[in-house]
Amino acid sequence: MMKSHTTPVLAIDGGGTRCRIALRGVGNFTRVETGSANVSTNFEAAIREILSGLTQLAKESGVAMQRLCSIPAYAGLAGVTGAAIAGRVAAALPLQHIRVEDDRPSALRGAVGAGDGFVAHCGTGSFVAARVDGIVRLAGGWGSVLGDPSSAQWVGRQALARTLVIADGLADVSELSASMMDRFGGTAGIVAFAASASPAEFGELAPAVSKAAANGDTLALSVMQDAAFEMAETLRKMGWRDGFPICLTGGIGPIYAGYLPADMRACLTPKQGEPMDGALSLAEDFSREVADGGH
Repeated sequence: MMKSHTTPVLAIDGGGTRCRIALRGVGNFTRVETGSANVSTNFEAAIREILSGLTQLAKESGVAMQRLCSIPAYAGLAGVTGAAIAGRVAAALPLQHIRVEDDRPSALRGAVGAGDGFVAHCGTGSFVAARVDGIVRLAGGWGSVLGDPSSAQWVGRQALARTLVIADGLADVSELSASMMDRFGGTAGIVAFAASASPAEFGELAPAVSKAAANGDTLALSVMQDAAFEMAETLRKMGWRDGFPICLTGGIGPIYAGYLPADMRACLTPKQGEPMDGALSLAEDFSREVADGGH
């Protein structure tokens, strides 16, 4: 996604684990990284991380903070659930021209570029993003309590839930269910773990599930197949049809390639770039709007 750039832009890619901030100028590029920037989980802490990153970026790029804050900026941040919190973020930052959105549009732009296509992202959380005939649609990303189907935490949670069904004698024992019982010390241990486990801790179980599925374990296969079915249904409801590229992203996302229907497998495409690439591209779009007097 590299090309010649004539106008400087600023991009912020903020997630629950880390925040990346980049300045792309005329013939130069500077990027810094700070800590978590989920504005719903901890708004004040996220703003502190972004401000710290801006200070670091000014220092490393040699661009004065006053000048840096005048450059059009795009922020794709985890935890932006609507216009109200986006407005709070914009008001809390010293940037004069900034567009704040959640982190899904930049992931879509980074993966498929400016053309039509679909992204099914499954990391600790999950979402599906689509551009069809130039129109962007987004679904999911609502968190582990109310959503995130097919995510790593969903896979781990389902493996434990179905292990308890097996313990009740309602399904056949599998190697994975036996290993989960051993790992947590029986049903009581599973319930105790689940009562306090974070989404990331549930997600840490996913590699064992995907590995067991590859070896034919019935419990693991049921989880992975159900996850892939949910993903495929969402893609179709969002307008996917044969010929549209699909990018599978996130830690567990690419593993679903073997479980999707044949028509979807035929359309799987490597991602063009990362969310930061998408954020920079969207920053360029916003910069043109600013130049045209839109902001």
